[in-house]
Amino acid sequence: MLRIHKEGKATLSIALIVIFVINIVMFFFQNNITAAIIIFVASAIVYGILLNFFREPKRIYEGELHGVVNAPTDGKIVVMEKVFENKFFNEERIQVSIFMNVFNAHANWMPVTGKIAYAEHIDGNYHAAYLPKSSHENERSEIVIETPEYGTILTKQIAGAIARRIVMYVNKGDNLSIGAPLGFIKFGSRMDVFLPIDSEILVKLGDSVRANETILAHLTKK
Repeated sequence: MLRIHKEGKATLSIALIVIFVINIVMFFFQNNITAAIIIFVASAIVYGILLNFFREPKRIYEGELHGVVNAPTDGKIVVMEKVFENKFFNEERIQVSIFMNVFNAHANWMPVTGKIAYAEHIDGNYHAAYLPKSSHENERSEIVIETPEYGTILTKQIAGAIARRIVMYVNKGDNLSIGAPLGFIKFGSRMDVFLPIDSEILVKLGDSVRANETILAHLTKK
C-alpha cells in the first residue's frame, strides 16, 4: 500500500482539487473532446509523479548502529571528492553528494548514530542542485553529528532550482540513531555528507542509492 509522507498531504489535496476542476471544465464546457482527453491524461501523469515524489518508503534501517554511514536519501551519487571544509572542521573531508530527481522519494534519514551538535537553516540561492556551487550557495540546512567513537560528520539538505522548502526534524542536542527521520526536501534537491578523510568509501560516482539500505562508507574508530 502506498504511504504518503505527511509533508505531501496538503500539496496533493490542493493538486487534486485543481486537476479535478480543470478536467470538469474541459469535458463539460469545451467542445474539443480530443483536447479534453489529452488534458486528462497529462493531469493523471502529473498527479502520478506527485504521488511518487511524496511517497514515504516503508524502510526500517536494520544494519549496524555504529561505524557505518547510511545513505540519507534516495538518489544518484553526483559528487565524490576530497574538499577542504573550512566552516566546521578546517580540514580535508570526503564529500559524497546524492542528487534527488522528481522520481525519487524526498524523505531524508540520519546517516549515522550520534548527537546533533549543530543544526541550522540557511537562506540562499536556487541553483540546479547537481551543480557543485549549490553545496555552499543554495538554501540549505547544515547538520553536524557527533558519533560516539567514529568522529564527527556534516550533512546538508540542499534546495534545488525548483525546491523552495526544506524541512528539518532534528535539533541541536538530539541523540538519534542511524536511519531515524531527519527531514524532507520538496522537489529537485540533493544531500551532501562530509566524511573523515580516512573513511572507507563503498560507493562510486554515478551509483544509485537507497536510503536505509545502501551503506555509503565505513568509518574509522577514533
